[in-house]
Amino acid sequence: MAIKNVLGTKLELCNLNPITGFTRSGCCETGPEDVGQHTVCAEVTEEFLQFSKLKGNDLTTPRPEYEFVGLKKGDRWCLCANRWLEALEDGVAPPVVLEATHEKALEIIDLAELKYHQLR
Repeated sequence: MAIKNVLGTKLELCNLNPITGFTRSGCCETGPEDVGQHTVCAEVTEEFLQFSKLKGNDLTTPRPEYEFVGLKKGDRWCLCANRWLEALEDGVAPPVVLEATHEKALEIIDLAELKYHQLR
């Protein structure tokens, strides 16, 4: 059975460079061990990266011990659904790749919001 995205079709790849996903597969797949629910494939913006850093999650600094190279504006990354929602509420939600956003994100974020913020 194929993993589905928020549109109800097959979950597509989010990014391989840098490699993303809770399991580092390039997809925003999730499971019971993913307590942060890294299900939203977004193209990060400078505003979002600064917002995340202020919230205590620095996504720009490389962390080799986690095989994390650090993100820059324009990178696609599987974000935690709650963090994306916080960014939305703060006016800095990055654009979303709907085809690569896991259907589980809909448990936290309304589809209309995701569609409104889809990458164009």
